[in-house]
Amino acid sequence: MKKLELVREIAKTTNMTQTQASQALDATLTIIKEALKNKDDVRLVGFGSFKVNTRKARTGVNPQTKKPMNIAASNVAKFVPGKELREMVNNKTATNTTTTNKKTTTTKKTNKK
Repeated sequence: MKKLELVREIAKTTNMTQTQASQALDATLTIIKEALKNKDDVRLVGFGSFKVNTRKARTGVNPQTKKPMNIAASNVAKFVPGKELREMVNNKTATNTTTTNKKTTTTKKTNKK
């Protein structure tokens, strides 16, 4: 889904105009980016968390020359999905599961002597 498609869905779901939905989405993304820039976590319960992880400096290998090279330390943005989102993606929630009319039977083994 692209940003324009997301804006359309937000507008349709919230009865906003597409302009209002676009402004709301832009404001949300700006706030998240500013928080990450300040190394703050952003937690959206049921959806997930945006965090900043620090990668240590390390030595890598240039794939063309096969020579070692230094890779500087850096900060990277990371998204960690929440439990509800993970379950939804894996079809484990009631809202996304389908029911069947199959009867489940369980057999129990007994040890007879």
